[in-house]
Amino acid sequence: AKHIREATALVLEMAKQDDAAAMGHTVRGAKGIAVFPSMIEAGFGIGGQSGEGVVMARNKNGTWSGPSFVSLVGGSFGLQIGIAKVGLVLVINNDNGMRVFTGGKSFKLGAGIDVAAGPVGRDAGMGTDSRAKASIYSYSMSEGAYIGITIKGATINVNRDANKAYWNKKTEAKAALSRPATSKMITPLIAAFKVLIQKAD
Repeated sequence: AKHIREATALVLEMAKQDDAAAMGHTVRGAKGIAVFPSMIEAGFGIGGQSGEGVVMARNKNGTWSGPSFVSLVGGSFGLQIGIAKVGLVLVINNDNGMRVFTGGKSFKLGAGIDVAAGPVGRDAGMGTDSRAKASIYSYSMSEGAYIGITIKGATINVNRDANKAYWNKKTEAKAALSRPATSKMITPLIAAFKVLIQKAD
Protein backbone atom coordinates (compact mmCIF):
# COMPACT_ATOMS: atom_id res chain seq x y z
CA ALA A 1 0.00 0.00 0.00
CA LYS A 2 2.86 2.38 0.79
CA HIS A 3 4.51 1.77 -2.60
CA ILE A 4 1.21 2.46 -4.39
CA ARG A 5 0.50 5.65 -2.40
CA GLU A 6 3.96 7.05 -3.10
CA ALA A 7 3.78 6.07 -6.78
CA THR A 8 0.43 7.83 -7.09
CA ALA A 9 1.82 10.98 -5.48
CA LEU A 10 4.80 11.02 -7.87
CA VAL A 11 2.64 10.65 -11.01
CA LEU A 12 0.27 13.39 -9.86
CA GLU A 13 3.20 15.71 -9.15
CA MET A 14 4.61 15.05 -12.62
CA ALA A 15 1.21 15.80 -14.13
CA LYS A 16 1.23 19.25 -12.51
CA GLN A 17 4.34 20.37 -14.35
CA ASP A 18 4.06 22.84 -17.21
CA ASP A 19 5.92 20.51 -19.58
CA ALA A 20 3.91 17.35 -18.79
CA ALA A 21 2.30 17.12 -22.25
CA ALA A 22 5.06 15.12 -23.94
CA MET A 23 5.22 12.63 -21.08
CA GLY A 24 1.44 12.29 -21.13
CA HIS A 25 1.64 11.58 -24.85
CA THR A 26 4.09 8.72 -24.37
CA VAL A 27 2.02 7.28 -21.52
CA ARG A 28 -1.13 7.37 -23.67
CA GLY A 29 0.50 5.00 -26.20
CA ALA A 30 2.44 2.91 -23.69
CA LYS A 31 2.27 -0.83 -23.10
CA GLY A 32 2.97 -0.33 -19.41
CA ILE A 33 4.52 1.86 -16.74
CA ALA A 34 6.93 1.21 -13.88
CA VAL A 35 6.98 3.83 -11.12
CA PHE A 36 9.81 4.07 -8.58
CA PRO A 37 8.79 6.88 -6.22
CA SER A 38 11.86 7.00 -3.97
CA MET A 39 15.15 6.17 -5.63
CA ILE A 40 18.00 7.05 -3.26
CA GLU A 41 21.69 7.91 -3.57
CA ALA A 42 21.49 9.13 -7.16
CA GLY A 43 24.25 11.71 -6.73
CA PHE A 44 26.87 12.73 -9.26
CA GLY A 45 25.95 10.08 -11.81
CA ILE A 46 27.53 7.21 -9.87
CA GLY A 47 26.16 3.75 -9.13
CA GLY A 48 24.59 2.59 -5.88
CA GLN A 49 20.99 3.59 -6.41
CA SER A 50 18.14 1.51 -5.07
CA GLY A 51 14.38 1.74 -4.90
CA GLU A 52 11.08 -0.14 -4.88
CA GLY A 53 8.61 0.15 -7.73
CA VAL A 54 5.14 -0.67 -9.02
CA VAL A 55 4.52 -1.96 -12.57
CA MET A 56 1.22 -1.70 -14.43
CA ALA A 57 0.28 -3.06 -17.87
CA ARG A 58 -1.95 -1.07 -20.22
CA ASN A 59 -4.45 -3.05 -22.30
CA LYS A 60 -5.42 -2.31 -25.90
CA ASN A 61 -8.76 -0.91 -24.79
CA GLY A 62 -7.08 1.57 -22.46
CA THR A 63 -7.78 -0.29 -19.21
CA TRP A 64 -5.00 -1.35 -16.84
CA SER A 65 -3.83 -4.66 -15.39
CA GLY A 66 -1.68 -5.42 -12.38
CA PRO A 67 0.15 -4.44 -10.32
CA SER A 68 3.39 -6.32 -10.06
CA PHE A 69 6.10 -5.07 -7.71
CA VAL A 70 9.79 -4.73 -8.51
CA SER A 71 13.03 -3.35 -7.10
CA LEU A 72 15.81 -1.50 -8.92
CA VAL A 73 19.44 -1.66 -7.84
CA GLY A 74 22.65 -0.07 -9.12
CA GLY A 75 23.32 1.53 -12.46
CA SER A 76 24.19 5.06 -13.48
CA PHE A 77 21.66 7.87 -13.85
CA GLY A 78 22.73 10.51 -16.34
CA LEU A 79 22.00 14.19 -15.70
CA GLN A 80 21.33 13.66 -12.00
CA ILE A 81 23.94 15.63 -10.02
CA GLY A 82 23.93 16.03 -6.28
CA ILE A 83 20.45 14.59 -5.76
CA ALA A 84 19.87 12.21 -2.85
CA LYS A 85 16.29 11.21 -3.59
CA VAL A 86 14.73 10.86 -7.03
CA GLY A 87 11.37 9.71 -8.37
CA LEU A 88 11.71 7.57 -11.49
CA VAL A 89 9.10 6.54 -14.07
CA LEU A 90 9.79 4.05 -16.85
CA VAL A 91 7.33 4.24 -19.74
CA ILE A 92 7.29 0.84 -21.49
CA ASN A 93 6.67 1.48 -25.17
CA ASN A 94 6.49 -1.92 -26.89
CA ASP A 95 6.06 -5.66 -26.40
CA ASN A 96 9.82 -6.19 -26.20
CA GLY A 97 10.04 -3.82 -23.26
CA MET A 98 7.00 -5.36 -21.59
CA ARG A 99 8.36 -8.90 -21.86
CA VAL A 100 11.26 -8.17 -19.53
CA PHE A 101 8.81 -7.16 -16.80
CA THR A 102 6.71 -10.31 -17.24
CA GLY A 103 9.54 -12.83 -17.62
CA GLY A 104 9.93 -13.43 -13.89
CA LYS A 105 13.72 -13.03 -13.94
CA SER A 106 16.10 -10.23 -13.09
CA PHE A 107 17.20 -8.12 -16.04
CA LYS A 108 19.62 -5.28 -16.62
CA LEU A 109 18.46 -2.11 -18.29
CA GLY A 110 20.41 -1.47 -21.47
CA ALA A 111 21.33 -5.13 -21.99
CA GLY A 112 19.32 -5.88 -25.14
CA ILE A 113 16.56 -3.48 -24.08
CA ASP A 114 16.89 0.10 -25.32
CA VAL A 115 16.31 2.66 -22.60
CA ALA A 116 16.32 6.34 -23.56
CA ALA A 117 15.61 9.62 -21.84
CA GLY A 118 11.94 10.40 -22.38
CA PRO A 119 11.01 13.42 -24.47
CA VAL A 120 10.21 16.52 -22.43
CA GLY A 121 8.94 19.97 -23.25
CA ARG A 122 5.67 21.48 -24.32
CA ASP A 123 5.70 19.81 -27.74
CA ALA A 124 3.59 16.70 -27.10
CA GLY A 125 4.27 15.50 -30.64
CA MET A 126 7.77 14.53 -29.55
CA GLY A 127 6.28 11.60 -27.68
CA THR A 128 4.65 10.09 -30.76
CA ASP A 129 7.48 10.84 -33.16
CA SER A 130 10.15 9.29 -30.96
CA ARG A 131 8.38 6.45 -29.20
CA ALA A 132 9.53 3.69 -31.57
CA LYS A 133 13.20 4.53 -30.96
CA ALA A 134 13.40 2.88 -27.54
CA SER A 135 11.61 0.06 -25.73
CA ILE A 136 11.56 2.11 -22.53
CA TYR A 137 11.56 5.84 -21.85
CA SER A 138 12.83 7.08 -18.49
CA TYR A 139 11.69 10.17 -16.61
CA SER A 140 12.90 11.52 -13.31
CA MET A 141 11.67 14.13 -10.89
CA SER A 142 13.22 15.82 -7.88
CA GLU A 143 12.45 19.03 -6.01
CA GLY A 144 9.54 20.04 -8.20
CA ALA A 145 11.08 19.57 -11.64
CA TYR A 146 11.49 16.62 -13.95
CA ILE A 147 13.63 15.72 -16.93
CA GLY A 148 14.22 12.80 -19.21
CA ILE A 149 17.26 10.86 -18.00
CA THR A 150 19.43 8.01 -19.19
CA ILE A 151 19.90 4.85 -17.13
CA LYS A 152 22.64 2.30 -17.69
CA GLY A 153 23.33 -0.97 -15.94
CA ALA A 154 20.54 -0.88 -13.36
CA THR A 155 19.10 -4.30 -12.47
CA ILE A 156 15.37 -4.80 -11.97
CA ASN A 157 14.15 -7.70 -9.84
CA VAL A 158 10.65 -9.00 -9.15
CA ASN A 159 9.58 -8.29 -5.56
CA ARG A 160 7.87 -11.59 -4.91
CA ASP A 161 7.12 -10.80 -1.27
CA ALA A 162 5.20 -7.66 -2.24
CA ASN A 163 3.35 -9.53 -5.00
CA LYS A 164 2.33 -12.19 -2.49
CA ALA A 165 1.19 -9.56 0.01
CA TYR A 166 -0.93 -7.72 -2.57
CA TRP A 167 -2.50 -10.76 -4.25
CA ASN A 168 -2.76 -12.81 -1.02
CA LYS A 169 -0.88 -15.70 -2.60
CA LYS A 170 2.31 -16.40 -4.50
CA THR A 171 1.88 -14.62 -7.85
CA GLU A 172 4.43 -14.36 -10.64
CA ALA A 173 4.83 -11.09 -12.54
CA LYS A 174 3.21 -12.37 -15.74
CA ALA A 175 0.11 -13.52 -13.89
CA ALA A 176 -0.10 -10.30 -11.86
CA LEU A 177 0.13 -8.13 -14.98
CA SER A 178 -2.61 -10.08 -16.73
CA ARG A 179 -5.19 -9.52 -13.98
CA PRO A 180 -7.55 -6.53 -14.19
CA ALA A 181 -6.59 -3.68 -11.90
CA THR A 182 -9.86 -3.34 -10.03
CA SER A 183 -8.79 -3.27 -6.38
CA LYS A 184 -9.62 -0.12 -4.40
CA MET A 185 -5.95 -0.03 -3.43
CA ILE A 186 -4.74 0.41 -7.02
CA THR A 187 -7.47 2.63 -8.49
CA PRO A 188 -5.88 5.90 -7.23
CA LEU A 189 -2.75 5.13 -9.27
CA ILE A 190 -4.85 4.44 -12.37
CA ALA A 191 -6.65 7.73 -11.82
CA ALA A 192 -3.28 9.47 -11.63
CA PHE A 193 -2.26 7.94 -14.98
CA LYS A 194 -5.47 9.30 -16.49
CA VAL A 195 -4.67 12.79 -15.21
CA LEU A 196 -1.22 12.59 -16.82
CA ILE A 197 -2.62 11.30 -20.12
CA GLN A 198 -5.12 14.15 -20.23
CA LYS A 199 -2.17 16.57 -20.34
CA ALA A 200 -1.51 15.34 -23.89
CA ASP A 201 -4.94 16.49 -25.14
